[in-house]
Amino acid sequence: MPADTTKSTKAIMSGMRQLEIRTRRMVNDSLAGEYHSVFKGRGMDFDEVREYSPGDEVRTIDWNVTARAGRPFVKKFTEERELTILLLVDISASGNFGSAHLSKRDLAAELASVLAFSAIRNSDKVGLLLYTDRVERYLPPKKGRRHVLRVVRDILYHTPEGRGTDSVKALDVANHVLHRRAIVFLISDFQSPRDPVGVRVDLRRAMRQTNRRHDLIAVQVGDPREKELPNVGVLALEDAETGEIIELDTANPAVRKRFNELSIERARRMVNDFRSEGVDTLELKTDSPYMPALQRFFKTRERRRV
Repeated sequence: MPADTTKSTKAIMSGMRQLEIRTRRMVNDSLAGEYHSVFKGRGMDFDEVREYSPGDEVRTIDWNVTARAGRPFVKKFTEERELTILLLVDISASGNFGSAHLSKRDLAAELASVLAFSAIRNSDKVGLLLYTDRVERYLPPKKGRRHVLRVVRDILYHTPEGRGTDSVKALDVANHVLHRRAIVFLISDFQSPRDPVGVRVDLRRAMRQTNRRHDLIAVQVGDPREKELPNVGVLALEDAETGEIIELDTANPAVRKRFNELSIERARRMVNDFRSEGVDTLELKTDSPYMPALQRFFKTRERRRV
């Protein structure tokens, strides 16, 4: 589906140009080194087999060749010259919410832009899959600035056909279209009315499958008002994805306290679910700068790798 036609081409180009300037500066000044250290050479390509030498890793022995030759041979690997980054971005209706200067979708677009420009700076490929309760758009991984600008444009201006969220379908499609190991960023608020607490069993299954074949990173974009209610009296809250409306008396301290407790418990269980599947997570908020959190995340992964 084309970009939102209610916006003029001039306005779209201006918005994209401003985002490109801002995120490129962040990449060049702050993130280029961290990205390269964490992701460059994560995958390995088979090169050849050679005769075993003392000190070689036993796990690299090629048992088929060894059996045929009657003496041990090992597999030799070389680092991949390029990586593939696939951005799975949730553009469901709940992403339009934001109590700060950014909506969750704006934050997701900025993060995706930073990751995309980091990738092409290292001659890696970038792909995009936009989804709601269906796959809205897929751009196969490619290199180059023009391709990255198309990725950013679609995240910012694509008009969704659906309102709900189905991350399972997005992950299943990603597993189908990716034929080589990739770095998969799943960027979502992970809000689904079908499972208000934690992560659904089928989503855990999909994440487990993806993380076995690729390097899956879950990025949760959120807003502070989703965990803490203001004291403004009776407040009508509408679920952006289902249209359901509930009324809460925010003047009641017990109501605010319970809302906060449930939100914290949901977040805790979600992180535990991610960890139990071996999926690294990054949490970003619309009211906080995302670059420090992204840098800390990269440095933590690099320490683990070392």
